[in-house]
Amino acid sequence: TTILVSCAHVRKKGDYMASRKKIKESLLEQIRRKGGDPEYLQDIVEQYMSLWHLQNELKKDIESRGITYIEYSSNGNPVNKNNPSTKELVAVSKQMLSILKDLGINTAIAAEEDDEL
Repeated sequence: TTILVSCAHVRKKGDYMASRKKIKESLLEQIRRKGGDPEYLQDIVEQYMSLWHLQNELKKDIESRGITYIEYSSNGNPVNKNNPSTKELVAVSKQMLSILKDLGINTAIAAEEDDEL
């Protein structure tokens, strides 16, 4: 079994739903393995999955518009602007890592468990 805790930028709807399901199931399985109650922690897992979705949307925006983009001022002059999605992506990623930490899940543990299988 592969333990998933990362988020992947997924392009197709079917791939997105499959990845979302695998990540959620992996989180719940890791909670069970640690002796936690997945039902009790369901809200936290759902919050993580909402952030995972938001992270994918931010990545799509950055891919589409770039790290910077040109916007036109009221007088028609081009102005180079930073894409706010880059800053938001960092904040969302930090929050996702915080949730994993609160759940006692990290990529090192996931990799160790994967090696044991």
